[in-house]
Amino acid sequence: GTIHRLDRPTSGIVLYARTSKALSRMNKLFREKEVKKTYWAVVEQSPSNNSGTLEQYLKKNEKQNKSYISNKNEGKHAVLDYKILKKLENYYHLEIKPKTGRHHQIRAQLSSIGCAIKGDLKYGAKRSNKNASIDLLARNIEFLHPIKKQKIIITAPVPSNKIWKSCC
Repeated sequence: GTIHRLDRPTSGIVLYARTSKALSRMNKLFREKEVKKTYWAVVEQSPSNNSGTLEQYLKKNEKQNKSYISNKNEGKHAVLDYKILKKLENYYHLEIKPKTGRHHQIRAQLSSIGCAIKGDLKYGAKRSNKNASIDLLARNIEFLHPIKKQKIIITAPVPSNKIWKSCC
């Protein structure tokens, strides 16, 4: 079964469990926030601060398959940390560490501060990418192996296109 899934246009790490026992143990790690995830994004505008925390509430619109910033009574708590890693020629390379796992969380929260992800028309990007992807990468995932208790760190390779190459 799938443990860690990605939005369709996102690239990077996807975790699968080979047994139902492993699946339930890994799901428990995710539920208890024992899994650390790091994403990279290429965004169209610079955030106003070089780093920071976004703490908001998100409400999912099922019909549109989109999440919106909402109030505490309607939405689910969403928190992420971000920092600028590099200023590119026309974009900014960000590192994002989500503290919660909400529907389209990174996309919606970055969009709310005017930092649409390159190619993400749904959340305010100026133009699409040729291959319909967005420049959001599940870069790193870290957790303790549920049986062996050793630290596992998985890092995704950077996509082989010009914009991602300029991030490294």
